[in-house]
Amino acid sequence: MGSDWHEPYDSSGPERGPLAPGAASPEEHTLSPGFAVQPSYARTVFLGPEGLRTGWGLAFYVGTFYLLQFVARELAWTRDLGAEGLWSMMLEELGVLLAAVLPAVVLARVEGRRWGAYGLPVRQAFGKLFWVGAVWGFASISLLLGTMYGLRIFSVGHLAMHGARLLRFAVFWAVFFLLVGLFEEFLLRGYSQFALTRATGFWPAAVVTSSMFSVIHINNRGEQWPGLLAVAAIGLLFCLTLRRTGSLWFGVGFHAAWDWGETFFYSVPDSGTVFPGHLLKSSLHGPRWLTGGVVGPEGSLLCFIVLGVTAVAFSWSYPEARYRTWGVEPSGGEPVSVGSVR
Repeated sequence: MGSDWHEPYDSSGPERGPLAPGAASPEEHTLSPGFAVQPSYARTVFLGPEGLRTGWGLAFYVGTFYLLQFVARELAWTRDLGAEGLWSMMLEELGVLLAAVLPAVVLARVEGRRWGAYGLPVRQAFGKLFWVGAVWGFASISLLLGTMYGLRIFSVGHLAMHGARLLRFAVFWAVFFLLVGLFEEFLLRGYSQFALTRATGFWPAAVVTSSMFSVIHINNRGEQWPGLLAVAAIGLLFCLTLRRTGSLWFGVGFHAAWDWGETFFYSVPDSGTVFPGHLLKSSLHGPRWLTGGVVGPEGSLLCFIVLGVTAVAFSWSYPEARYRTWGVEPSGGEPVSVGSVR
């Protein structure tokens, strides 16, 4: 009988001869850890399992926003557009909105996500959520001013304008505060909330963004610490609406209607600022802890009570959490109905 032993041959090609004793086969070369392709150091630093690391994304977003918003403000006030600076205010608000949106557009491409992942899905633009939010916002500010009226610390007075001028200012402030709502909601509860939620969970991120919401109001003329606390509380309420609806559109509508009602319709100070072109010759009178003093109703103790009532009513009306940041398909990104976000 012949021997069962034979020399190993390299079968990868007809010209190959027997392998030397101890030599590795082509398959062994393929599977050897020494031949595995390792990611570059730069790729490891900037990219994680879910794509661009949160810290780098936020650094790019914040840095680019500050650069663009500086340019936007300079351009808005380069020329005197008249109307006591109101048109420059409008142009500035449009500019800072673009400054908040453009870096997020770039990051959406980098992270491979649809725009809707950051809270403003285009298909929902000015749809049901927006208008329902506007009703809630106007109802909430009306509840606050109505309570103050009942306590006789708020007087309506008489009309400050009539006819076409009244209509023009009503529309002007509606558009202006729509831009304010879009800008502030997206800046703090759009990409920023999305990225921080991925890193820390929803409510820790909400505390950070709501604190920043308060900080950006510090420079408002007439603003004081009770008003800043109220702004932070309002920010948490807007975070609650985002968590329960999965979209910023409810908060945008609420935000715009609250500001419009406070500034134009009820004609009281808004975060320490009294704007021209308001509907009424109204006034606040009484102890500062009830009226808010120069801050306006947002500096009143009653504001916190109304916000609490609004939060409870909203939670009852929208019991299911619909906001998520992970598990989103790379080219998907639309908020979907889940309750797993921390």
